[in-house]
Amino acid sequence: MQSTPAPTPPARRAAAALVAVLLAACCLCAGLFTAPEAKADDWRDKEYWLADSGITKAWEVSKGAGVKVAVIDSGIDAQHPDLKGAVTGGYDASGSGQPDGQKSVGSKPEHGTLVATMLAGRGHQPATASPSPSPSPGPAGTPPDGIMGVAPEAQLLSVSTWLGSPNPSGKSDQDQIPEAVRWAVDNGAKVINISLGSTTPQWPQSWDAAFLYAEQKDVVIVAAAGNRVGGNTQVGAPATIPGVLTVAGLDRKNTASVDASSQGISIGVAAPAENLVGGLPGGSYAEWAGTSGSTPIVAGVAALIRSKWPDMSAEQVINRIVSTAKDAGPPGKDPLYGYGILNAEAALKADVPEVSVNPLGTIAEWIRVHRRGNAAPATPVPTATPVPSAAPTLPEATVPAAKAPSQRDSAIGAAVVIGFSALFLAIIAAAAFQLRRASRNPALAREDPDTGVVERVNLPRESHVTDRRPS
Repeated sequence: MQSTPAPTPPARRAAAALVAVLLAACCLCAGLFTAPEAKADDWRDKEYWLADSGITKAWEVSKGAGVKVAVIDSGIDAQHPDLKGAVTGGYDASGSGQPDGQKSVGSKPEHGTLVATMLAGRGHQPATASPSPSPSPGPAGTPPDGIMGVAPEAQLLSVSTWLGSPNPSGKSDQDQIPEAVRWAVDNGAKVINISLGSTTPQWPQSWDAAFLYAEQKDVVIVAAAGNRVGGNTQVGAPATIPGVLTVAGLDRKNTASVDASSQGISIGVAAPAENLVGGLPGGSYAEWAGTSGSTPIVAGVAALIRSKWPDMSAEQVINRIVSTAKDAGPPGKDPLYGYGILNAEAALKADVPEVSVNPLGTIAEWIRVHRRGNAAPATPVPTATPVPSAAPTLPEATVPAAKAPSQRDSAIGAAVVIGFSALFLAIIAAAAFQLRRASRNPALAREDPDTGVVERVNLPRESHVTDRRPS
């Protein structure tokens, strides 16, 4: 089981720290390079990871049909040419977007569309009848232009959140993230992509119930490790939550990216993070970098697996991805590559033994250890009507709450206070007695202010008393 630091209580201090859940922490969008004059198939040809990560070979087995993947991000432009028909539902957790989650919001409004196209882009047919030079088939077996996602037949749920700048609605990440996770689970998501991160490994207690709920409902959550350039030298929440499949970033040489990745014991697998391409709201394209882009690559592979084996548990899906990864760095699991480099073909084709537990841990066990106290039921989140809620199959998630102090504890505390008060009064009385004696006999010693040692000073009868320090 992975080990993570205990989070701070859900106080305003913790909220101030986690309000820094920035898209920039996982995405180098500041360096977006757009070239509107380029042809869509030129962008399509830049998707080197489809072949390098074994995705085109994995398509021989599955393309993600029948699987819903929730993208908790800044909102998805469902009208992008490469996303036509891909977005089948949505919700706005920010309070500042549209009810269907398709309005781009936050400090980086383009972020969600970039992620969505990489995850489930379907490309589009070229304007002319001439075939595209791309060697990889599209969903219908025809070479498409534009961006092809890792799971081009999966369905997307767009869950919009406002992060990275003050939210006009006033809702913080403490409210938005758990609300978004619960809505996604209730509306049929089998995989959740969270290409968001923070600069702290800790998360507020308000997140516990939502991630436990997803775990109990057998949902795979994939999260970004974060980027050094974005301020993440170590993995930040939510990628530190046990059971979450955390994705680190690689450069073009398949080594850990210096800028577009971070490190930490919670990393599960590594995937390409540099020289990425994706779609922008309005129908254009961009080059970008960061573990924000690595995450949908891995989440897409999880969708391929869940499509091939609909009854496979989330634990088995995660284990299949990490156990078939190509080992890199020091032998075995390490804080840069996790279990290794993503191998989508092996994840879909290899014979992988079953496991009884998630190799990346469990939030339920973590809560049991770190949130001691009585269990309190989590507050349910309202479900939007466009997508019907999945029928509950497990009891509501609960999160341990702190116990109130007993009367015995209070009595002990009061006794301690009274005892210290009496001791303090005794010290004052003794000091007053010493002063009275010293006024009658100047030759008496005084306490040295530095050492606390009482030193006896013999002075000539007519000299003045002065401070002396031990040599």
